[in-house]
Amino acid sequence: MLKHTQKIKETYEDIERKIFYMIPEKWEKMYLYASIIDEENTETKGEMFFYYIPKGILKKNPVNVYQIPAKFNLDEKEYLSLVELLYQKIKELREEFKKIELGMTWSNVTFSIEGVKFKAEYRYDDLVHSEFSNYDRHIIWRYRYLGIRPEQVNKEEREMLKRYLTGAKTFVREEVYQSGIYIKDIKNMVDFDTTKIETAQENNAPKNIPQEQQNQSQSNQKREERPRKNQILTFLDEIEKEEKKKQ
Repeated sequence: MLKHTQKIKETYEDIERKIFYMIPEKWEKMYLYASIIDEENTETKGEMFFYYIPKGILKKNPVNVYQIPAKFNLDEKEYLSLVELLYQKIKELREEFKKIELGMTWSNVTFSIEGVKFKAEYRYDDLVHSEFSNYDRHIIWRYRYLGIRPEQVNKEEREMLKRYLTGAKTFVREEVYQSGIYIKDIKNMVDFDTTKIETAQENNAPKNIPQEQQNQSQSNQKREERPRKNQILTFLDEIEKEEKKKQ
């Protein structure tokens, strides 16, 4: 069983906080995958992606993190800087495990968040010599965690999934960690620093316009104020300040 130091638990909280901020709407579940491969020249490579299930009465399709800028009219460059910061934090997490693990360190992890439950599933796959490509592993992961069925993918992906499901299974070490979410005052892009905006809207609302029209005007203005570049930069500034305090 993996040991968890106080530093590792604090890093989990940091990862949770970043994820909550990066999803600009209410959601029910979130699944994140990250891989980190050590190269011979001591450099690392890998990938990260996550999907969330929007909250609602009707069943909704998972939203890919890389679709968020277009879906919510965000500055793509600034948003991707948040994605990179999140991935760097996961790399820091792995470095902390390296300090306490004997031998091989995990190569990939899946984080899931549902309600107030946080779960980390670590795997020790040999990704360097894997028969599956990064793209293949993405499809397999979506099959396992998002319920994407073979009939929902194209013919080539279907054949790959069939090969995965019917092929010989190799034992791979897995470690699972579960806990509650203890961080407080979690914000996302929608409610981040909007108090002053809403107060200003109320104070500046024309008195001679019917309340229904006022509400519609405020609604349109609030929609225009939804997370834009300045809010992302504000959050980046906060992250930078927090990192400096830790040094």
